[in-house]
Amino acid sequence: MVFANPNAALAKAQTVLASDAPPLHASVAHQVIGTWHRDWGDLKLALRHLRQASRLAAQARASERESDTLAALGVALVHAGRTEEALETLEQAVSLGTGHTRARVLYRRAYAGWVLGRHRAALQDIRRAIPVLRQADDVIWTARALTLRATIHLALGAVDRADADFAAAERLWDSTGQDHDKADLVESRGLAAFRSGDVPLALRLLDDAQERYDRLGTPSFTVSLRRCEVLMAAGLAPEALAEADAALNALERIGGYPTLKAELLLMAARAALQADDPPTAHARAAAAVRLFAGQRRDWWEAHARLVQIEARAAASGRWSGRLFADAAAVAGRLAALGAPAAPEGSLLAGRIALALGWTADAERYLATAARSRHSGPPLARMTGWTAQALRARAAGSNRGALAACRRGLQVLDDYRMTLGASELRARATRRGSELAALGQQALLASGGPRRLLAWSERSRATTLSTPPTRPPADPVLQSSLTAFREIAARAEQARSDGRPIPALERDQRLLERDIRSRTLHLRGEPGLDTFQFDPAQLLHELGDDTRLLELIVVDGRVHVLVCGRGRVRRFEAGLLADAETEAEQVQAGLRRLAHPGADARLPLVEAAGRRLEEILLGPASAHLGAGPLVVVPPARLHRVPWALLPSLRERVLSVSPSASSWLRARATEPPPNGRHVFVRGPGLSISGTEVPELADRYGTTALENDDARVPRVLEELDGATLAHIAARGTFRADSPLFSSLRMADGPLIAHDFDRLDHSPYRIILSSSDAARFAPVGADELLGLVTVLLPLGTAGIVASSAPVNDNAAVQLMLALHKGLATGLPLAQALRDARLTLPQDATHQATGWAFTAFGAT
Repeated sequence: MVFANPNAALAKAQTVLASDAPPLHASVAHQVIGTWHRDWGDLKLALRHLRQASRLAAQARASERESDTLAALGVALVHAGRTEEALETLEQAVSLGTGHTRARVLYRRAYAGWVLGRHRAALQDIRRAIPVLRQADDVIWTARALTLRATIHLALGAVDRADADFAAAERLWDSTGQDHDKADLVESRGLAAFRSGDVPLALRLLDDAQERYDRLGTPSFTVSLRRCEVLMAAGLAPEALAEADAALNALERIGGYPTLKAELLLMAARAALQADDPPTAHARAAAAVRLFAGQRRDWWEAHARLVQIEARAAASGRWSGRLFADAAAVAGRLAALGAPAAPEGSLLAGRIALALGWTADAERYLATAARSRHSGPPLARMTGWTAQALRARAAGSNRGALAACRRGLQVLDDYRMTLGASELRARATRRGSELAALGQQALLASGGPRRLLAWSERSRATTLSTPPTRPPADPVLQSSLTAFREIAARAEQARSDGRPIPALERDQRLLERDIRSRTLHLRGEPGLDTFQFDPAQLLHELGDDTRLLELIVVDGRVHVLVCGRGRVRRFEAGLLADAETEAEQVQAGLRRLAHPGADARLPLVEAAGRRLEEILLGPASAHLGAGPLVVVPPARLHRVPWALLPSLRERVLSVSPSASSWLRARATEPPPNGRHVFVRGPGLSISGTEVPELADRYGTTALENDDARVPRVLEELDGATLAHIAARGTFRADSPLFSSLRMADGPLIAHDFDRLDHSPYRIILSSSDAARFAPVGADELLGLVTVLLPLGTAGIVASSAPVNDNAAVQLMLALHKGLATGLPLAQALRDARLTLPQDATHQATGWAFTAFGAT
């Protein structure tokens, strides 16, 4: 009962003890109370009750009962980190028990072996236990044993065997009322889904398990562990680190398991390393190593040492013989333990040996790591292909390195297509960063510019080249979005009134988490075709007049690929770091120029624009031709106001996240209805005053005031030819898909656009900062604009900086004047800029707006 209804079992056990029960009954009651505290309460109190249960069983001369209590005590001792005493206690329990009881004890000892990382011994024990439990027709314990054996199989990388055991356990659990054990099975199946490479299913199952534990009122630290691992695989390392830290803090408050604390520290270390925080990773890994060593958990200690060495290397940036020796030792230990992470250890040792020039050692370890490239989960295969690429490069074979990089990125593509959420697809590309960079280096050394262009497109803004997965009709998600909108609107009103309400902000965060969680559950559709980039097709579409500039970064330096007139030419420009510094200064200058009275800063901003051009374009600026230009920058340069650069200032200029995205946008057909939509959100004074005038020009009615509510706005936007939205925008760097436009009933967020069957063919966002993005993954962007492009929007005009409201209204009116004559967005925007007065405020406003896409 303690696992079916834990709190009721605890109350009954306390009632038994209050009734002056005989030793045998009191032993059972103390074991129940001890088990409850072991799993959900105070571990010290658990040990006290379980020792008393064992003493009372001995007093009652009930050897089978004593065997069972000792087994429960042994598990508690393992979690307390007292490994030697735990193993001795479990051995005593096995010796006392017989038949059915001994099988249950063997289950406990197998569980202890799994916790300690002694998987082969654990597998041997559980295999001995299962036939006896089945023969005794013990459904509950047989199901537990099958679940445990499946979990051990997972630890050893045998996913198919684990799935078979989970399925058998699930059939048995369906005939019982053991709700806690069922939750444990759902959690374990989440882990199995992850090991099989199905991240959306893993997240859904783990969330399901969490809900089950919450209903039972029991802590669920292991769910946090599993979720951290899945989040990291999805590229959400900061979220994984936050979850691990929160679980550690909660565990400290209840004085929980030292074993679990060590595992959470290891998970936090891995997350910090992936989140580019080596000092935190090293500190957490070192703490985990100390705990694992004290608990005699060799399997876990080896994994923690691997992370510790990786963090040391990342923090110092230096390689040494000592570091290689440590990495080689860990690689050997992981291999001896049969750990699935062994290839990672070999890759690390091979990488260090390469850096030290020790080619023989490098070849040995890289060859070992490369064996994982043909089998196993996707991320393990990518480790193998990375090792193979490094081997080929060390052997002087650029062709071999490129082939390995291509195979590894194909594994990543297949994996990404299982992810339905665009955020997960974008973030997952980080896993292929090294392979993409190795391929670029190989092509820079021995390939032509056209091949370099094709390779760059291989890993640039790939999310926009993949058909989006439409969320199914989900009334719970719809309800959460509506509630979020209402709560967010009330919270914003409270803040503007100077009376922030913590409860509202807390509810808003909880709803955000629920919306995001349900979105991440979306599964991809691997059968859908992604856009296949063809340089010849690009050159054909560009024709003789248009030039496309694709900027790529190799080893920190910008290279410009100038495409047009049937050719692709490469020019070497400046350093990416210098460009980022200059771009930030330009953004600061534009913010100042948005306010009157800052004219003295205009020459400084113009000078920064000249420096930016020299860094970003270099000699390519002399080969731009006289026609329209398309700029394809890397994600880290998304904040550059390209119209500020002298050579681009008076050009018909558009920006695209990738050449593939530009081709897709160019091929998009406008809808036949010719419908135009104009929206003005609340709380605007001067901004958006162009909306009623423009609506009159086009012969339609603007959505303003209470008419500008999210459901009505989405209804009007769906399938429109042109949409013009003037609304206060909020960019969320921490969660880009919660960036929003303020409507009368609350924020219109990026997630809302997923509900459109067809996003508007053209969209103009006339308020400040609507074109801000968050760089994620390898070379991806997340934000309002990048949500709209793959949904069918061919062209967008938006600003990447704060703008002056009066100047923006004037620019928008001029822009629509050009559109009314049939001009493309980019040309209409260029012409509108030229009509503005030459003062600093108007010029800065013109530079801040960019045309995205191809129409």
